[in-house]
Amino acid sequence: MEKIPCFNLYIQKSIIDNWDRDAFTDFKGQTLQYHDVARKIEKLHILFQSSGVQKGDKVALCGRNSANWAVAFLATLTYGAIAVPILHEFTADQIHNIVNHSEAKLLFVGDVVATEVNPTKMPMLEGIIYIPDYSLVISRTDKLTYAREHLNEMFGKKYPKYFRKEHVKYYMEESPEEMALINYTSGTTGFSKGVMIPYRAMWSNFDFAVANVGPFLHPGDSIISILPMAHMYGMAFEFMFEFLTGCHVYYLTRVPSPAIIAQSFSEIKPKIIISVPLIIEKIIKKKVFPKIQNNRMRLLLNMPIIKDQINEKICDQVSKAFGGSFYEIIIGGAAFNQEVERFLRRIKFHYTVGYGATECAPIIAYADYKTFVPGSSGRAALHMQVKIDSKDPAKVPGEILCKGPNVMLGYYKNEEATKAVIDSDGWFHTGDLGTMDAGGNIFIKGRSKNMLLGSNGQNIYPEEIEDALNSQPMVVESVVVQRQEKLYALVYPDFDLMKNMGFNKEDLKAVMEQNRQNLNATLPVYSKIAGIEIHDEEFAKTPKRSIKRYLYS
Repeated sequence: MEKIPCFNLYIQKSIIDNWDRDAFTDFKGQTLQYHDVARKIEKLHILFQSSGVQKGDKVALCGRNSANWAVAFLATLTYGAIAVPILHEFTADQIHNIVNHSEAKLLFVGDVVATEVNPTKMPMLEGIIYIPDYSLVISRTDKLTYAREHLNEMFGKKYPKYFRKEHVKYYMEESPEEMALINYTSGTTGFSKGVMIPYRAMWSNFDFAVANVGPFLHPGDSIISILPMAHMYGMAFEFMFEFLTGCHVYYLTRVPSPAIIAQSFSEIKPKIIISVPLIIEKIIKKKVFPKIQNNRMRLLLNMPIIKDQINEKICDQVSKAFGGSFYEIIIGGAAFNQEVERFLRRIKFHYTVGYGATECAPIIAYADYKTFVPGSSGRAALHMQVKIDSKDPAKVPGEILCKGPNVMLGYYKNEEATKAVIDSDGWFHTGDLGTMDAGGNIFIKGRSKNMLLGSNGQNIYPEEIEDALNSQPMVVESVVVQRQEKLYALVYPDFDLMKNMGFNKEDLKAVMEQNRQNLNATLPVYSKIAGIEIHDEEFAKTPKRSIKRYLYS
């Protein structure tokens, strides 16, 4: 591989080259041009410097996608600090855990998060900054208070006439191995792993996107950011790649319901779409299927002479539901609904399915829709090697291993966990099972990590939920499963205790419902339990006494 270039130089160059172009828009809200982004970055740099933030200090960000969130993130990297993006849907306790574990010096918070977090539970923080206007929620140092109160004054003194392109000079990382950010896989103390992402991984993912999608995306093109930027998938391919290309990124600052997403596609007409299966499935099932699943359409599709023409017209209608201007839709994170995927294949829709992991920032495998093999998750991405730990990788599933510049430095302050997944030869053990054909196409057969995917790309770890549920009254063991976009808990209760207490079935149901409510009060929105189902028998186990989860999913 060629020498890895400086990643922050790309940020600097994009701002200078696209100075007068639109950069970020909050859907139905403010628009920032690249020069506005540069001004805001410079002001945050002055704030950082004046308040005593050093190179290598951690700066956490927790809020819904927005133009100002993006600016704060860029300001952190280009100052030389380490960003700690946190999913805004985490509970307050989870946010506290991550801020404390990462040793963040500052925390940027969105409007909702600002009302939920408790500063007293984050004693190492020097200040909390409100993302919508960068005002101080709390300051624990005189330097930070003074800096924020006199920020415009200090900016005016530094740039008495105008802030121009030539003033844009950012921190350049000293090595590709230098840490750019820490992305936490979850928010709880026991399971939380801070994935240390180096600049080389940021560059490698960007270079992959340039090679594969770059020819179809140009400066000034519009895209929609749907996935959380605090998630590596959304960050790499709905934010950083587009910003470095000179694109105009729209943020759906409200809850991205199917109706809002569909409206944004229609108005913005994005040039590339990055998504997770559930979003695509919802739009197709709500906007497309009702129009074509009628007797007349079924009759026409059974006529061989016009079948292809009808499918072509349907494909055109589906494309229009997504704005009609995109090159392809890239889907990642989970398997497609089979009905929807068969439908898209039949109409020759431009979609592809990729494969990644937070630990690879995130891309591992991809194939353009023109060469994508249905049912696969693409082939090893640019700069990456992938192999299957199996005697017969084409027929016998084995663990998917990968190697290359995308792979993380390790888990923050967790050497044991790092050694468990990165072997002595540098191969990252994904924990996922798969096969690989002669063409290098990867077919995922199961996720041994048991991770589930929320409707907007959030990682859900069922073991965490089960651990909390198992500590509730009258619960012996449980299995959390996903049906469509909802989570359900299958529970084997303590029947002996039930008998001793003189409880009947209705009493037991009432206890379980109370358990569900108690549990949900501690969980983020995307991982709340929709219902509890009681199992009369103990769950089937492996020789190691692990529950055979596949029997219940």
